[in-house]
Amino acid sequence: MKKNILFLLLASLSFTLFSCNKEENDRWNVEVKTSEPVKITDISAEFYNEKIPFQEFKEKYSFFLAPQVPDATYEKKRNNTLERRMYKNAISLNKIPQLEKDLSELFAHVKYYFPKFQNPKVYVFSSATELYQEPILYIPNQKILFIDLSAFMGEKSEYYEGIDYYIKKDMNPENVITRVSETIAVDYVPVTPDQNKFLDKIINQGKLLTLQDAFLPKTLDQYKIGYAKSQQEWAVSNEENIWNYFVENDLLFSDDGNLNERFLNKGPFSKFYTEIDQKSSPRVGAFIGWQICRKYLSEHPEVTLQQFLQKNATEIFNNTNYKPKS
Repeated sequence: MKKNILFLLLASLSFTLFSCNKEENDRWNVEVKTSEPVKITDISAEFYNEKIPFQEFKEKYSFFLAPQVPDATYEKKRNNTLERRMYKNAISLNKIPQLEKDLSELFAHVKYYFPKFQNPKVYVFSSATELYQEPILYIPNQKILFIDLSAFMGEKSEYYEGIDYYIKKDMNPENVITRVSETIAVDYVPVTPDQNKFLDKIINQGKLLTLQDAFLPKTLDQYKIGYAKSQQEWAVSNEENIWNYFVENDLLFSDDGNLNERFLNKGPFSKFYTEIDQKSSPRVGAFIGWQICRKYLSEHPEVTLQQFLQKNATEIFNNTNYKPKS
């Protein structure tokens, strides 16, 4: 019988939220120019402005409105007291000047590594939480970025009643930039549909998180991967045990699609099928893939970020001395 993982419950210890070493930090500690300012357009500010006729709004923002939705439906939404209140709450918590500054820094880092990147036109709005699961829309070929601020009003917001906690914990104002960074990062990780082994998938997730390291070098790891503080601490303290479980249960080269739901997809916890599951952190496969990628880059400082992204999972793994120890 294959061994079950033996988890270390070290809740009383204090762990740093940064698990990368000094060499890894140095790689991303670069000086970038943020000479290109970001100017955000608040669509909802005009949508809920009674002084602006709807037809005038429609002509200006026709690209934002669904053509199949009748004007009367939008008129009703404009006068919805609850939706207006939610918008005001969202915009009060997500300060536009600070968001413009943060986006400018993020875009500068992206451009540093990918010179062809061009700053997108940024629009913010409130969907009254209708789009809370997919609040960021990035259209690179049109250079447009939409951000639904009603999805970032704080995990304890009165408007989030009924939403699962594992989703709400990513719905804080401080999660906006990491969600934007994550969405942009997807555009730079090569799609490998023919590589369906678990190792391929965790390395692919690791590449996305490595781009977060590059794009947001000052951001805490917990926000990059979407963890609560306690979940980050749990993953760090149990890294060796998680890895041993993957190895001892022959998961690395498995093509079992259920492993996505167990260890890669967002959820309340990972599924080892043991009594400890509900105390575990979610997405531990992505966490391990991230640490493998970090280890590879620390051991191969001559490899550029662009070169690294083109390497397949097997090459990265075989050229990495990844042996986590608690």
